[in-house]
Order: sequence, then structure tokens, then C-alpha cells
Amino acid sequence: MPRTTDTAVRSLLRAADTSVLSLARSGDEPPVTIGRDPAREAARRELSKGVYHQNDPGLIERAMNAFWDWVGRLLDTASTATPGGALGLVVIVLAVIAVLAALWWRLGTPHRRPTSSPALFDDRPRTAAEHRAAAEAHAAQGHWNQAVQEHMRAIVRSLEERALLDVRPGRTADEAAAEAGRALPDHTDRLRTAARDFDDVTYGGRRASEQSYHRIAELDRDLERTKPQLASSTPSTAHDARQGASG
Repeated sequence: MPRTTDTAVRSLLRAADTSVLSLARSGDEPPVTIGRDPAREAARRELSKGVYHQNDPGLIERAMNAFWDWVGRLLDTASTATPGGALGLVVIVLAVIAVLAALWWRLGTPHRRPTSSPALFDDRPRTAAEHRAAAEAHAAQGHWNQAVQEHMRAIVRSLEERALLDVRPGRTADEAAAEAGRALPDHTDRLRTAARDFDDVTYGGRRASEQSYHRIAELDRDLERTKPQLASSTPSTAHDARQGASG
């Protein structure tokens, strides 16, 4: 439409100039002199009327046209600077896409790890049995991420129910593993591994596997059968032994 407007302006100007010349050359009537600038201004006023702009593109369409024009110029510049021209540019773009796809497939969707791990539990408290039931339901559907999360929560809740851990809503999985390892030293490494699996799945964007779920479920069963080593057990045992020897 802008090109049509310019064409119309030029046509009107040429028509005005022709009229001026024809009137000037006619001997019957006095010449009428209209300057070029007034004629141009009159043409512009005429073409500024709304009837000539009903089909003009909207603001968004003009912005999109300008964007694609810029992209076209950018690609033209890149193709001239790339060895092999346009074909070389296409090969480079495809290679970059392939590298990015390989990284995404290998590392998964990137997630920013928080500076401090959020709490292990949500706002609604549940028993260890409820967490185990939820974990088993997720595992039955192949939802290994949720199954690992719920079974880690079942482990920590079970330790709280056995009074091996203090009930603390803001505790993280790493903190729970470190505290539980003092009462259950034989399982310290497995507790740390379970906490790491929980963090990787929950905050690291990793995908849990069926193997990781069965590993944490086996840890839960072993912890249920393990007696804690309390700090007071060794002195009391030694005291009982001394009493038996003296008797």
C-alpha cells in the first residue's frame, strides 16, 4: 500500500504539471500557474483520506514483515560469509542442532539447582505407611521419580516414628541421612546414596530408574529390621559386665 500511495502521488504530480503546461500553452484562456510543491501537498492531502488506507497492514503485521526482512538480510549476509554459501550455512545450522539435541538427550532438561535444598516433606504430614503405599502405587504405574521420592519420605518418616530422628518439618534429605547415619552407622553410605537419588530426581532434573527404586525400597526394609546403636548402649553394657564380674 505505501508503494501504491507513492505511485499515486507521482501520477497526480505529473497530471498537475501537464495541466499547468497545457493551460500555459493555450491562447484561449489565461495560464494558470500551480507550483510543484502546492500540487504535491494537495495530492498528499487527498491520499491521506481514510478511503485510501482501508487495506493497510496492521502494526503487528508490519512488525512481523520487518522482522522477517531482517532475518532474510541476516541469512544472506551469513551465507555470503560461510564457505560453501547457503549450503554450507545449512550444514552448520544442522550440526549445531544435532549437538544441542545430543546434549539434551544426555543431560535431560536443565534445571537450576537451588542454593539450599528445599524441605523433604510437603505441608500435609503423612505416616510412613502412607508414603510406602504411595510409592508402591507410583511404582506399579512405572512412575519411578515419584516412587523414589515417596519411599525416601517413608524412610525418614519411619525413623521419626521410631524416635531415631526428631520430627523437624524443615529437614532436607541430606540432613536426614546424616542424622540417621549416627544411629545406624552400618547404613550410612546407603542412606547418603538414597538422599542423593532423591535430590537428583527432585531438584536436579534427573530421571529415576526401576533399579534406583528397588535399591531405596530394599534400604527401607533393612532399616526396619536394624536395631539402632544408641550412644548410651556401650557404657551401660560395660557397666553390666562389671557388675556381673564383681558378683
